[in-house]
Amino acid sequence: QHHRAEELLLHQSGGNAVVGHDQGHLAAGDHAHADAQAYFHGTKVKSWSDDKYNYTKTSHYRLYRNGSMDYERVPVDGSSKMADDLMESLEPFTADGEVAFQTAYLSGYIADKYDVDSNESNARANERIKKSTLDRLTSTTTDFTSVTTESSSVQLDNGTVKYALYPVWLLTAKWNGDIYNFAMNGQTGKFVGNLPLDKGAYWRWTGLIALIATVAALAVSAFVLLN
Repeated sequence: QHHRAEELLLHQSGGNAVVGHDQGHLAAGDHAHADAQAYFHGTKVKSWSDDKYNYTKTSHYRLYRNGSMDYERVPVDGSSKMADDLMESLEPFTADGEVAFQTAYLSGYIADKYDVDSNESNARANERIKKSTLDRLTSTTTDFTSVTTESSSVQLDNGTVKYALYPVWLLTAKWNGDIYNFAMNGQTGKFVGNLPLDKGAYWRWTGLIALIATVAALAVSAFVLLN
């Protein structure tokens, strides 16, 4: 059989993305508003065959999406001592029952004052908002075989920065000379961190599982042959 591929010309596909209200949690102040638009190149691939040929038809589309989203209390790590990805893995936090800060709340606890200023925190929050907004626009293009972004823009306004203190429990463990950091969301109990790996035990268990699978496969083969 032979194979024929057909490339179709660009088709125009426009429309507005249906974008709902997305709420984050935590410390970026009042509602931040995002207006976004993006152009994508999408393809749809269809394949079929007859007695002589295999056919592939590829249709190309230029996609346009736009939409608006509001964000509230987008979290940003205020400590340079903690990895941002570790802190973000603890989300979501909740602002229910928030009260004005008093130093008495920290009595008996070890706590660090923030050392990331408001400008740096605001820039980080804006990046998170932009990424979430564009991800939402991209999620409306799932009907296509492949999609690549040609251009995009996100305009932000109304964002303000406020500082907040939320409970995070930290644990540091040392094993085989390496340091491992763990953290727990003090509101939800969500626990994150990188567990140490005993490579020797890992390979022993991997080999044992492979051996069991091989024996099982031979047993099944013997059963099939005998019956």
